[in-house]
Amino acid sequence: MTVVDTVILGDAYDVLKSFPQETVNLIITSPPYYRQRDYGGIGIGNEETKEAYLENLLKIFGECVRVLKNDGSIVFNLGDKYINGSLALIPYRFAIMAMERFNVLLVNNITWVKKNPTPRQYKRRLTPSTEPFFHFVKSDKYYFDLDSFMEDKKPSFNGKRRNPGERYFKLIENSDLSPEEKELAKKELSIAIEEVRLGLIRDFRMKIRGIHAEPFGGQEGGRLYHLRRKGFTIIKMRGEPIKRDVIESNVETIKGRKHSAIYPKKLISELIKLLSREGDIVLDPFAGSGTTLIAAYELKRHYIGIEINPEYYRYILERLEDARRKIQNERKGLYEHM
Repeated sequence: MTVVDTVILGDAYDVLKSFPQETVNLIITSPPYYRQRDYGGIGIGNEETKEAYLENLLKIFGECVRVLKNDGSIVFNLGDKYINGSLALIPYRFAIMAMERFNVLLVNNITWVKKNPTPRQYKRRLTPSTEPFFHFVKSDKYYFDLDSFMEDKKPSFNGKRRNPGERYFKLIENSDLSPEEKELAKKELSIAIEEVRLGLIRDFRMKIRGIHAEPFGGQEGGRLYHLRRKGFTIIKMRGEPIKRDVIESNVETIKGRKHSAIYPKKLISELIKLLSREGDIVLDPFAGSGTTLIAAYELKRHYIGIEINPEYYRYILERLEDARRKIQNERKGLYEHM
């Protein structure tokens, strides 16, 4: 039986081999990058060739697939490497090989945009400021809570715009629509404008036959149908933002940190909310500084961490204890004020 809410000191591959299959709900990890940083001279990342590195990484990925439940997800974050002046495309080689070798689907290539990348001034290339997070699944039945993802980014609107869409009246009048179509278009445009003013919708767009290009991929009953049959279509935006495969966040800075590469807890928290439920088990086989485990704990998920470096292992335990103490103090303060 797999023990939850624990950190295991050991090699990821060896430890994972001892886990029963289909044990965990979500795996989020960032393995050591190929020849990028010194992680104490142990574990993967120090191989002589990128091919050897990828093979070792894929061995561990195969175990991740085995221990993942059928409705679970695996998220791997990898950085690239310049070799002889050229990007090696290691993250993308890994993603392709993972799909070819194992029965997994790549749902998204989520891009982390670093707002504060390392300020290196290269003379012959631009400063790298993005990294991929590959989202793999075992089947199309994977858990996915889109509503919870980036929910704090929902736009606010209060109907203060005075003349939303007024320009469309002139376009309607100058169009080739029939008198009846023009009358209907003006009526529905007036309704949309009033909905914006009342705050019922955030905004809208109007397309008019003969003036605007037809939408691609239109189907019967959709926007293309309205444009051709009615002479116009109105696209209403109700305040829900498009959930994009891009997350912008600063590189994490922690006072006194003992690990050289820490991804942002905010980013990991968003992925945990998107891909797991409260009470699910979140695994990080390359626990590093423990960010995934702390985010999981704070979001009421169970966690399992594996870390090969004894110094990092002790650091993770310290951070987890600090997180527990912080939450306990917050709860204590809440009860005292009730």
